[in-house]
Amino acid sequence: MRLFVAIVVCVLLALSFPGIDSKLDKFTQCKEFFFKGKPPVIPNSNNYKTICQTFKNQVRYATLYDTARRIPLFSAYKYTGYTKINVPQSPWMAEKQLEPFAAEMREPFVNQARNLDYMRNNANNYITGALFPTSHTADKETERSTLTLTNSVPLNKKFKESIWNLVETEMKNNMDNKCRDNNQKTQAYVLTGVIPGDQQLNERVNVPSHVWTAFCCFDSSAKVWVSEAYNANVVHNEKNIVLKNLRNVENFLNERLGRGVKLFHENCNQK
Repeated sequence: MRLFVAIVVCVLLALSFPGIDSKLDKFTQCKEFFFKGKPPVIPNSNNYKTICQTFKNQVRYATLYDTARRIPLFSAYKYTGYTKINVPQSPWMAEKQLEPFAAEMREPFVNQARNLDYMRNNANNYITGALFPTSHTADKETERSTLTLTNSVPLNKKFKESIWNLVETEMKNNMDNKCRDNNQKTQAYVLTGVIPGDQQLNERVNVPSHVWTAFCCFDSSAKVWVSEAYNANVVHNEKNIVLKNLRNVENFLNERLGRGVKLFHENCNQK
């Protein structure tokens, strides 16, 4: 089964702030996964592509993909509660449309990672780390759609399984407890992304130095919009990861990606 995605190539200008918000408007087919329909504002790159991740004829989430480094910069999705489903293990899906128009789908792919990149480096303890994790999915089809290499980055196995999984669980619990719309249904806008690092997996795929995540939602009990965020150093296998506010993580991203980063429109305020 192949994952088909709608891709729009971002022709990004080599300019500084205000960033790529005009290019990220190319997410027109999947803007519902962003707060107020507005994608994040981040610095420019000539190698990013916007992907509306579509599975079984339905758009499931959105991804900004770096074809030069062969990793996603972030994935954006709506959290609507979690349903535990046992999806059979299978090779992670690749995306045909990321490759050159005339290219055949044979490995090695030009613009994306491949399963073999991870298999060859098993001794280095890297595993596929999904930015939209299966533990945040509400149904079988959405869970299956997250198992694509355009939604994953190489993460240290120990860090992913013993540290970052705990962050994903804590974040899920916080959203379950706080994020209710006026109809008392669980809903949160989530962004999870990475900072590209200096190492490569199999001399092809960038290994991120940091990973970050944030959510924005309406707390119907307090009648306010709230946000929470985390970031962690993957290289140093950071263990003491604490909950942070949105501004803390944006400042962290500004230091590493460039000035002007804005994750949620109006800082997650309804105006």
